[in-house]
Amino acid sequence: MSLDSIKNLLNLFNRQGDTKRTNRIAKTFAGLKEQDRKALIPFITAGDPHPKYTVPLMHQLVQSGADIIELGVPFSDPMADGPTIQRSSERALKHHVSLSDVLKIVAEFRKTNTSTPIVLMGYANPVEALGHASFAAKARDCGVDGVLIVDYPPEESSEWVQCLDQHEIDAIFLLSPTTHQQRVEQVAKMAKGFIYYVSLKGVTGASHLDLQDVNTMLMQLRQYISLPIGVGFGIRDSATAKAVAELADAVVVGSWIIEEIEKCSESELLNNVGSLIKKIRVAIDEIQRNVDNTL
Repeated sequence: MSLDSIKNLLNLFNRQGDTKRTNRIAKTFAGLKEQDRKALIPFITAGDPHPKYTVPLMHQLVQSGADIIELGVPFSDPMADGPTIQRSSERALKHHVSLSDVLKIVAEFRKTNTSTPIVLMGYANPVEALGHASFAAKARDCGVDGVLIVDYPPEESSEWVQCLDQHEIDAIFLLSPTTHQQRVEQVAKMAKGFIYYVSLKGVTGASHLDLQDVNTMLMQLRQYISLPIGVGFGIRDSATAKAVAELADAVVVGSWIIEEIEKCSESELLNNVGSLIKKIRVAIDEIQRNVDNTL
């Protein structure tokens, strides 16, 4: 038997002996449901404004009220992102932040936080370059809970989902106002963790969010989907965050946070981002307080 074969057998034995990994995303949503609360999912780009700030920012997000962190993988052609998040990728790429670096960032975060779910959001090219199996194994080992690859259509993602399943990672999918019913039904069968509903036609950072349209679409989606549904795109103030939380299971905020990162100095970074997250958290939790007051 070769040395490689022996190593593979030992790795398999060690994996089988491990306690099954806790599904942090499912646990988080279940805990929030028991409290009649909604999830706050902030997005930041790994390496923005500088790699040294990403782990401290992640901890600040949690301390300020985040339930799940969506961590963007910098990419040179982020086609689904608007100008604000594109700029955040550009800043990170100036520091040569790669997918491997992002996984190291997650591993560093996990040294002191083993409970907050981490979802990576990015594009296919970096994952393809690393290889599905290699990426999934590395992502699991460092503590990633879910992955959303924007340009992996569900119709072509069965092997990708199986690969993630084997490493106990949730495959997150996007749905939008223009998603046809056949794709909704397919995503309902394949997705794990939660569904990310893109509330606007267009790219991240757009405005003019129509809450009535969001409500109508969520009611339609829930005919097919039992997973929690998070709504993102177009959430740029506390009032909108609260209104979305009344309709959805989670509020996803990205461009608003990135804009705050852009305009503050390095010395203000953690405090200002923390203050913003606390403001959103208070707005979202106002729903639960209103329910309590009516009981």
